Amino acid sequence: MFLRTQTSKYTKDFSQAAYKLKNALESSDAVLIGAGAGLSTSAGLTYSGERFEKNFADFSEEYGFSDMYSGGFYPYGTLEEYWAFWSRNIYINRYEDAPTSVYNDLLDLVRDRDYFVLTTNVDHCFQKSGFDKHRLFYTQGDYGLFQCSKPCHDKTYDNEEIVKQMYDTQRDMKIPSELIPHCPKCGAPMTMNLRCDDTFVQDDGWYAAANRYDDFVRRHKNMKILFLELGVGGNTPVIIKYPFWRMTSENPQATYACINYGEAVCPEAIERQSICINGDIGEILTRLKNF
Repeated sequence: MFLRTQTSKYTKDFSQAAYKLKNALESSDAVLIGAGAGLSTSAGLTYSGERFEKNFADFSEEYGFSDMYSGGFYPYGTLEEYWAFWSRNIYINRYEDAPTSVYNDLLDLVRDRDYFVLTTNVDHCFQKSGFDKHRLFYTQGDYGLFQCSKPCHDKTYDNEEIVKQMYDTQRDMKIPSELIPHCPKCGAPMTMNLRCDDTFVQDDGWYAAANRYDDFVRRHKNMKILFLELGVGGNTPVIIKYPFWRMTSENPQATYACINYGEAVCPEAIERQSICINGDIGEILTRLKNF
């Protein structure tokens, strides 16, 4: 019902929409945050441009790619090269702090609310910023976890210590061979716990978070809930965007809010229940805090 009838709702002066969103936030019984890559981009975790050149100029010159996303799919000739790229990628995007305070500002706005976070991001910025880990569902994985590449079993492994060793000891875009991680059960190479094909491992922690998310939705089904969508694009709309639209249409007390630079849209069916703001998420959150 939503694929054919979308409408864009924003103006260049979004103060009125931001004020409306602030009221919706304060009057809601609960807030369900749906976060996509645009939120981390607003926080400064960009995968191209100056930040890419600062951290991957050597890889760019050697292999010809111009952003971290492309680098993740490059067919490296050796595991030493593969892990040199990935350990650097994981280190700066998972273990270093985000350059701006966007996630902290968001937490300030919902800290005292009944909230839950559904996100496709894998950089763990929510938990690093102080969000309650029991109110987070990382559907697409976590840069901080390894899994068997086959996979031979449904378990993930924290990688902070080994990633930092790879990062600190790599030379000439290669890590020492003895640092290449292997599955403790079958001996196959390990890989990142990222959903990119049918080998993605959903471990016990993933299922526990999924159950907590389902429970949150169930408990607030007919209540005054704010579906706050932040930086969600069109790559995986079935995870956040479409469910948020559907749940809003099914609940006359619900409000759907979308903040997205260039993609702030909603279906005509829920237009009266929606607040769409085309702008930088960080700027909007700052305005909300200052109202």
